[in-house]
Amino acid sequence: MRTYELMYIVDPRVADDEVASLTEDIKGLLTAQGGHVIREEQWGRRKLAYEIGNLKEGKYVLLYVGSDDGNLPIAEVELRMRQNDRILRYLTVRTDEDLKRAGLPLPTEAPPAEEGAATTEGGPAATTTEGAAAAVTTEGAAASAPATEREEA
Repeated sequence: MRTYELMYIVDPRVADDEVASLTEDIKGLLTAQGGHVIREEQWGRRKLAYEIGNLKEGKYVLLYVGSDDGNLPIAEVELRMRQNDRILRYLTVRTDEDLKRAGLPLPTEAPPAEEGAATTEGGPAATTTEGAAAAVTTEGAAASAPATEREEA
């Protein structure tokens, strides 16, 4: 099974119900192409890293998509997103190989929603954060070791 993360940023001037209908259209296109949406996350309005067309904010949507036969024509979906003026940017990432390499289970269905739980809890982002924290701790220990050796010498 192949899994993908599809994130796109919608123009902030678009109403929330239009964002929902746009998401339903994209989900319908994905299912028509032989895929299925595992999970959907609406991140809401967030500040952009840089201005896009004099806009400083956008509405973020993240879709986790799976394909059982391993043949999901992402190019068709990306073409439709490129033609849509309401979508500012999009990014599709194939995640199944990274999850296998990391030894994490592939998402087969949507996890149960818990109130107050972070969306990245237990996912690849949590692993990356833990790895970054370990790297900072290791760097801090390595940086302090030469200082103590200099004091002793």
